[in-house]
Amino acid sequence: MLTTAEKIIFAILTFISLLAFILSFRRIIRVIGAGQDKPDWNLAIQRLAKVLAQIITFQPVFRFRFWSSLFHALVGWGFGFYILVNLFEVTKAYFPGFEIMGKIGDIYHLLADLLTVAVLIGMIFLVLRRFAFQPANLSTRDMTLLHPKARTGILRDSAIVAGFILLHIGARMVGESFRLAYDSQMGHIDTWQPFALALSRLWLKWTASSLVAGEHISFWLSLGSILAFLPYFPYSKHIHLLFAPLNFLLKPGRKSMGEMAYINIDDQSVEQFGASTLKDLGWEQLMDSFACIMCFRCQEVCPAYETGKILSPAALEINKRYSLNSTGAILPDNRLTDFAIPPEAVWACTACGACVDICPVNNEPMRDILAIRRGLTMMENAFPRQLETAFRGMERTANPWGVPASERMKWAEGLSVPTIKHNPAPDVLWWVGCAPATDPRAQKTARAFAGLLNVAGVNFAVLGQSERCTGDAARRAGREDIFFGLAHSNVEILNKIMPKRIVTTCPHCLHTLKNEYPAFGGNYEVIHHSQLISELLLMGKLKLSVTNKQVSAAFHDPCFLGRQNGIISDPRMVLQQAQLQMIELSRHGRKSFCCGGGGAQIWKEEEHGAERISANRINEALSSGINTLVVGCPFCQIVLSDASKDIKTPVQVVDLAEIIEVATK
Repeated sequence: MLTTAEKIIFAILTFISLLAFILSFRRIIRVIGAGQDKPDWNLAIQRLAKVLAQIITFQPVFRFRFWSSLFHALVGWGFGFYILVNLFEVTKAYFPGFEIMGKIGDIYHLLADLLTVAVLIGMIFLVLRRFAFQPANLSTRDMTLLHPKARTGILRDSAIVAGFILLHIGARMVGESFRLAYDSQMGHIDTWQPFALALSRLWLKWTASSLVAGEHISFWLSLGSILAFLPYFPYSKHIHLLFAPLNFLLKPGRKSMGEMAYINIDDQSVEQFGASTLKDLGWEQLMDSFACIMCFRCQEVCPAYETGKILSPAALEINKRYSLNSTGAILPDNRLTDFAIPPEAVWACTACGACVDICPVNNEPMRDILAIRRGLTMMENAFPRQLETAFRGMERTANPWGVPASERMKWAEGLSVPTIKHNPAPDVLWWVGCAPATDPRAQKTARAFAGLLNVAGVNFAVLGQSERCTGDAARRAGREDIFFGLAHSNVEILNKIMPKRIVTTCPHCLHTLKNEYPAFGGNYEVIHHSQLISELLLMGKLKLSVTNKQVSAAFHDPCFLGRQNGIISDPRMVLQQAQLQMIELSRHGRKSFCCGGGGAQIWKEEEHGAERISANRINEALSSGINTLVVGCPFCQIVLSDASKDIKTPVQVVDLAEIIEVATK
C-alpha cells in the first residue's frame, strides 16, 4: 500500500522513534538498578505461568471498582491483540497482497473487529469518567503533598494516553472500513467484520481512488500515532504495561506482605538504617513508581486517608516517579520527607497492608513508609515522643506496657495455666503476648482461652516470666535495634524449647513469630487461637451447649490476621458453631478496615484528621445493625472498645474466645 518513498520514510521514523524509546527506557533501568540489592531472575521463571494468567484475566484489577475495571479490561484485551494487528498492518503496507487466508483469517478479522469496538467503548467510558464526571477518588486532596507538576500532569498524561489510543484504534477501524467499502464496490463483502462493515456503508458512494486515499491516510494516522507516542511512552503512566508484569515476576519472595527486611544491627559496616533518600530504597521500591498507574485505589482503602489524614500511598509513588523523571539517571540526595511524603503522613500509617493488597500492579507503598520510619528513628532520632514510653518499656522490661516480668502471670491467678518450667514438653506452647498479659480488656481473652484449653484437655504451657514482647511495635515504629534484641532473645529461648506448635491470640505476635523470626534462626509452626479452637471443635474436644441466636454479630478481621496472613475462614467457622446471627461488614476479609491500632499507633496519638480510624470502624458496625462486634486481636479489642465507649453506643466488643467460652458452659 505504501509507495517506495513512504516505506523509506516510515522505516526512518520507526528507527528514530524506537531509538528515542530505548534511550529513555535505558535511563529508567539505570535508575532502578541504582537502588539497593538486585532482582532474582529465577523468580521470574518460577512465576511466569501465574503472571501470564493474571495478565490475561486482569484478575488483580477486578478486586475493586468493578465497572471501571471491566472497561479497563476491555481496553487492555483489545490493546494486547493490537500488537498482532499492527504487525499485520505493517506487513501489508510493505508487501501488497499479503493477507491471512481461510478460517484463521476470518477469525482474526472478527476478533480485530470486536476488540476494536471493545477498546473504543472502554476508552469512551474511561474518558467520560475522568474528564466529565471527575470523581474525587481519581485525585487527592489539596492538603496532600503532591509534586507540583503532578497536579496538572496526571490529567495531561491521561489526555495524551487517551488521545493516542482513540486515534490509533479509531483510525485503524476507519481505514478498515474504507477497504471494506472498496471491496464491496468490487463485489466482495466481508461479513466477518460486522462493525467495520456497518461503518463502510457511509463510504459506498465514494470513488475507488478516494477510498484508497482514505485507507492510506488512516494507515499513517494509526501507525504514525504509535511512532509519535513511543518516545513519550516511558514518561507516561502507560509504562505500567512493561513494569507491572515485571513487578509480579520479580518482587522478592516473602512469607507475608508485612514481612520486613532483616537488618543485622551488629554489623559495623552498615551505615544506613532504613531509607532517608531515594538511593536508600530497594530496586523494587524504585520500580514501583514506574509501575504505578495512578489509579489511587491504594489511597481509597487507606484507613488514614479515609479518615481525613494527609497520608496518601498513591501520592508517595507519584512523587517518587516525578522526582525520578526530572533528575536523569542519577538518584538525588534529597530527603524523602521533603518531596515524597511528609513526616506527619509517615506516622499516620497503621501498617495495615491495605494499599499493598489492593494495588493492581503489585506496588508496596507501605514498605516504603516503614523503611522511611526506620530512617527517621534510627538515623535522625525523629519520631513522635509519645512512643518513648513504649520504647523504654521494651528496652527495660521487655514489654511496651513497662510491666515487670514478675507480674507477667498475674492475669492467670486462679486458673490452671502451667508454665514451661512445670510442663517442659507441651503439645502446644501458648505465646500469651504483652497485651493479654497486662491490659485488663485483653486479659479477658487470655482467661477465656485458658478455660477453653483446659476444657478441651489440651497439653499446653506458657513461657511465663521468661516471655518477652516479640518487638512488632518497635519494628514498625522504626526502632530496629529494639526489635533486633528482642527477636534474638526470644529465638534463643524458643530454640531451647523447640515447641511443636505455638498458638497466640495476637495476630501481631503470630505474624512476627511466623514470618519474621525465621531470619533470626527461629522456624516454628505458629497458629492463631481461632485456628486451634476450630480444630478442637471439629475433633469434638469442645462441645457448645449454649446457643447465641439472640446475638447479632459481625467479625472484624484484624489486618495482621486476614489480609496479611490469610486467616479468614477459621474465625467464621468458629462463630458459626456458636450459632450467632452473623452478618458481614461491608469491608471484611482481605478488604477489612483497620481498627487504627497497628503500626505502633496504639502507643501514640492518632495524626490529625476528620475522625479517628476506630470511630469509622465502629460506625460501620453500628450501621450494619449488630449488637456485638467480635474480634480476634487484643489491639483491636482495646482500640475498638475505647471507640465504642467514646461514642456511647451499645455495640459490645468481644474476642471470639470469650464467645466460645460462654457457649461451652
